[in-house]
Amino acid sequence: MDLGFKDATVVVSGGTAGMGRAAADCFAADGAKVAVLARSKAALDATVEELSALGSPDAVGIQTDLFDAGSVDAALAQVGERWGQLNALVNAAGPMAMNLKTFETYTDEEWHSVLSGLTLSAVRTIRAALPLLRAARWARIVNVSAMSTKRQSPPLIAYTAAKSALTSLSKNLSQTLAPEGILVNTVSPGTFASESFKQALAPIPDVDENDLHDVMRYIGRGFGHHVFLGRAADPAEIGPVIAFAASARNTYMTGANINVDGGSDFA
Repeated sequence: MDLGFKDATVVVSGGTAGMGRAAADCFAADGAKVAVLARSKAALDATVEELSALGSPDAVGIQTDLFDAGSVDAALAQVGERWGQLNALVNAAGPMAMNLKTFETYTDEEWHSVLSGLTLSAVRTIRAALPLLRAARWARIVNVSAMSTKRQSPPLIAYTAAKSALTSLSKNLSQTLAPEGILVNTVSPGTFASESFKQALAPIPDVDENDLHDVMRYIGRGFGHHVFLGRAADPAEIGPVIAFAASARNTYMTGANINVDGGSDFA
């Protein structure tokens, strides 16, 4: 399906791995100019090479510290100088590390770090991107949240709190920006087997990190989470959902929180 991205401009924060990379691949294959924001120059260089091969006519990687407002402002300024406008912004940056801790053991510094990385990073990119989004003929914002905001796990309290705030932010902005025709949606994946998650599972003796059913069995045992399909997702299954929400073909969906979770009892 042609999503209308030919010659459109897209920024993906956290676009060198996981769902962000899967979405960036979709944009590139559909002919979009894609800018990827991340910290690692090596990962950015490899991603840009592959996005160009997929069909992006002007792929670019911009080293950005999403924890730093000045760095984010500078990255979006580069986008403005390069393209002058922006059709889609996708915030897909994940946690630098998934801390599994109890409420009592989280320090203020750890709370600030999680909220800055998962919520305020999106605040920073959206704030910096709004003038470019307003300059485009059509514009979309997609924030990647998490299904775990609806299915709580005590060890993930900081992560789910930050993602819940991101979901609320998206809903509020969808109302705020609707009169300008800027659509804002959230995509909330369930368990998915990113490369970093598979690396974390690799040392566990009774788990095959490359078997999506085995990954889900591990999540079921450890967190009590089960899905109708009985398996985790590959990031490539979530990228196209993000891409549609960010596309010109999405003309009437805004303020939605789209579950991509393999089937659950949560709406």
